[in-house]
Amino acid sequence: MSEENKVQEPAPPKMPWEEKPVPPQPQDAREHPLVRELESAVPGAVVEAVEFAGQVSVVVGLEQLMAVLSALKGLGYKFLVDLTAVDWKDRPEGRFDVVYWLHRHADSARLRVKVRVADGVEVPTTVELWPTANWMEREVFDMFGIYFANHPNLERILTWEGFSGHPLRKDFPIEGVDTGAAVYPDIYPPGGGPVKPKGGA
Repeated sequence: MSEENKVQEPAPPKMPWEEKPVPPQPQDAREHPLVRELESAVPGAVVEAVEFAGQVSVVVGLEQLMAVLSALKGLGYKFLVDLTAVDWKDRPEGRFDVVYWLHRHADSARLRVKVRVADGVEVPTTVELWPTANWMEREVFDMFGIYFANHPNLERILTWEGFSGHPLRKDFPIEGVDTGAAVYPDIYPPGGGPVKPKGGA
């Protein structure tokens, strides 16, 4: 049989997916090298440290936030990947997490820094450390209503001035709010809007 007429052997079957996949579990990360490096720079700053799915997160106190972030910038975390927030509406130790995700190009290290804040408590701006924080903080303000002290221009960025509420808060109505009268005052009367009243045509 010539080489070109030989029948190719079928490829071996692929291994089946785990019947019961084992999800990753959070692990204490206080002894992780990235956490120990931060603790050496700002002793006592880390309230909690967790490694989950290969990612390290630390919780720090609001009073030490700027010292921690400044130290991390000095340790080479020059890229602010993201700045966002999470709403834990009924959490006693502070409703919101403000989250900073930092990257160090020298060794591709990434560290997530969280600070817990109560509703109405201001968080210091980080615009002087990372200019890209400007629009990120505006988005957090717009979506969650968290204020950043000394921000150069803390205005809404995804909604508009006069918008009622903050859409990513857990108590924001999932059906949204009717703001048609504010957006289209020449079409919709005050109190009216694109949402038709019940029983309407």
